[in-house]
Amino acid sequence: MSKLLAFLIYSTIPALILLHLLASPYTKIEESPTIDAVHDILAYGIPSPRLGADAVREHFQTQYDHFRFPGPVPRSFLGPLILAAVAKPFVWLDENVDRQLLVRAVLGLFTSFALLSYAKGLQRAFGRPVGYWYLLFQASQFHVMYYASRPLANTLPFAISTWALHLLLPEPDASPDRDRRRCQTALALLTIAGVIFRAELALFLATHTLYLLLARRICIRDTITAGIAGLAVGLTATVAVDSYFYQQFPLWPELTAFVFNVIEGESSAWGVSPWWYYFASAVPRLLLNPFTYLVCIPAALIYVRTPALSLITPSVGFIAIYSFLPHKEWRFIVYAIPPLTAAAAVGAGYFWTHRAKSPTFRLLSTTIFPLSVLVTLGVSLTIFLIPSVANYPGGQALRALQQQADGSRPHISVQLSNLACQTGATLFMSRPRSLGGTTWTFDKSDTIPPHRRSSSIPSRSLFDYLIGERDWLPDSDDEDTEWEIVDSTRAFAGVRLLRPGEDPNDIGGCVVEDTIAAVTGELGRAAYQLTRDILRGYVTRGYWVVLPLEEKLWILRNKKRVPLAAAALGSGTRKDPSTI
Repeated sequence: MSKLLAFLIYSTIPALILLHLLASPYTKIEESPTIDAVHDILAYGIPSPRLGADAVREHFQTQYDHFRFPGPVPRSFLGPLILAAVAKPFVWLDENVDRQLLVRAVLGLFTSFALLSYAKGLQRAFGRPVGYWYLLFQASQFHVMYYASRPLANTLPFAISTWALHLLLPEPDASPDRDRRRCQTALALLTIAGVIFRAELALFLATHTLYLLLARRICIRDTITAGIAGLAVGLTATVAVDSYFYQQFPLWPELTAFVFNVIEGESSAWGVSPWWYYFASAVPRLLLNPFTYLVCIPAALIYVRTPALSLITPSVGFIAIYSFLPHKEWRFIVYAIPPLTAAAAVGAGYFWTHRAKSPTFRLLSTTIFPLSVLVTLGVSLTIFLIPSVANYPGGQALRALQQQADGSRPHISVQLSNLACQTGATLFMSRPRSLGGTTWTFDKSDTIPPHRRSSSIPSRSLFDYLIGERDWLPDSDDEDTEWEIVDSTRAFAGVRLLRPGEDPNDIGGCVVEDTIAAVTGELGRAAYQLTRDILRGYVTRGYWVVLPLEEKLWILRNKKRVPLAAAALGSGTRKDPSTI
């Protein structure tokens, strides 16, 4: 394989991670503890202990968001601190840089570095074809590429665990002592990540430790040494840093989260899934390409059993044990996806290296598997990515308001509803790059619609704009209302099947159609509509699958505080309340 082709394959991972970042720059509520913590560190700095305990506490309580809006459990500040430290030099170079995009890019590139290191380790351990097939399979998976730059509580530990897994891969020329030291380092890293960031990594660590002991790559003493070292480093770091940021000593955030979610069972309030959910639903969706788990992994277990078992057994064991917890989300088991993908790559690599010995192997390795990668990547970039981009009405509404509001005003205040906060509105958006010296402040403490307020609640007239859901709209017959609707934003509303005779224009917008128009202009929209109508008329007999959009959030102007000219958001979408 030429060096150029190898370079292109290795470049695919970081390129796709950045593509997903640029296509979907906003965040959701699950990411807000991390992204808002990074914002506060960059915006307000870290107070020096020399200021005194009272001054430090006052700084945090008045400036930092986690004091004003604490979550159900504390989350470690070590991740945000690392991201802010890496991003800070770029902020010094360009004060107007999009900081949220910068921070997410730092996280995404860190994740891509871990994935590429893992691929290099596979290449050394099992040969170049395995490393290349791993990169192709991994790049075509939507969830890993899309969430690699997202500041979820699982993303940074995912990168650390992937780097640790790279150290567990065998090296052909390594001595037993070197292999043992690499295993110890990997176990220490997993311990650190579990202690600081995610407690579920304790199970991931346990299954890998047990397998290494059974394979006699380490001994009990090595395990204890690695565990003590990892526990000492992780616990010292998290207690020291987080006790300071939360002004509560001693504080171990992940222990608090573990007690809340597992011991007290509070995580079940977010939903309960059956035992088989991870194996029957989450893992196939994460791997995405059906050939990986229906053909390649079984082939690896048949033809290359020892390497395949070393990759599969600890990961499947981790998923099986974790399945006993009632609340399940795919991100809780994402750490097992690189080794499972690697096992599929081992199977595909075997077919490739033995393609001359069997027509079936040749067909699979030269035609079917490459086509499956292309099809899976296409599905990832269309069926998965396009609807995901349309899932952030809060960020889109706030950005639309900031881009078209009066930039000459020194201060603009906005009241945000729950949905706006949950779907993209973050503290980083209080520094829009295009509005000169305008200062934006957001308030998210009040979730009662304007027309349902009682006299005991402070007046919303203090705000220039509101961004809220349908129940925030003023009554159509209320002539004395101080609020006027000036714009609205739409979001993905599921999947719908158009039947014969139904007009596509009646669904209120289509994700695919709008995305094509955004990229190619109205000519592209017209071409899509023509193609759709032809296929409906001559191929599908009138049926057509659409991804509809519906209005989710509205921007309301305070008529007493903001002149009409400054509030005309210009896209022709202003609506009278009576028409909605």
